[in-house]
Amino acid sequence: MNATHSVETPRLVSISLTGRLLGALFTHAPDSPAAAPVLELMADADFASQWPVVHPTLNPTVAQMQAGLHFPDEPLKEAWQRLFIGPWALPAPPWGSVWLDRESVLFGESMLALRHWMAENGIACAADDSEPCDHIGTLLLLAAWLAEHGRETALDELLAWHLLPWSGSFLEVFIADARHPVYAALGELTRLTLADWQQGMLLPVAQKPLYR
Repeated sequence: MNATHSVETPRLVSISLTGRLLGALFTHAPDSPAAAPVLELMADADFASQWPVVHPTLNPTVAQMQAGLHFPDEPLKEAWQRLFIGPWALPAPPWGSVWLDRESVLFGESMLALRHWMAENGIACAADDSEPCDHIGTLLLLAAWLAEHGRETALDELLAWHLLPWSGSFLEVFIADARHPVYAALGELTRLTLADWQQGMLLPVAQKPLYR
C-alpha cells in the first residue's frame, strides 16, 4: 500500500480505530497475537464508553461480548474455527463474492472487481494470491488503513462499492447463526459501527443483487 499524507478528522480517526479492532477479530483466531489484545481491551469495564459510536444498543452488546468471554458451552477458539475455517460449511461465509456472485463462489467477479479497484488506487492486497481480498476482516482493516492515511475518497468508494452492498446481509446471518455470545456480539457491534461509518459518506451505497 502506498503511504500518503494522513489527514485526521473525527470520522477518519473513528474508522481507523474501530476498523482495526473489528478486523482483527474477524481475521485472526482469538488466541493469536493480533486478536488476543483486542479481546483483552474489550473486556475492560470502560470499553463501551470508549467506543466512538453512540447507539442505544451499544452497552448491552458490549455486555454480551464481555459475558461471553466466559461462555461454558464452547471454547472461543473452537467457535472461531467453526465460523471461519470449517471443516463443515460456514454458516455465514465471510467473503463478499459468496454473497454478490450468482454462483456464490470464491474469487468471483465481484472479488476481481475489488482487486482491479485496488490496483487502480495503488493498494496491494494484504492476502496472498491464494486468499480472496474480499474477506470481511480484510476489508475492515483496509478501511482502517485508508482512514489512517487520509484517503477519504477511496475509503468511501471501498465502503459504497465493495463492503456495504453485502455486509448487512452477511452480518444478519452471522449474528443469527453464531451460537456464541462473543461472535454474535461482534456481529452486532460491527453492524452498529458500519452504520456510523456510513454517516458522512459522499457516495450512495451501490445496490447490488445478493445470491444468498
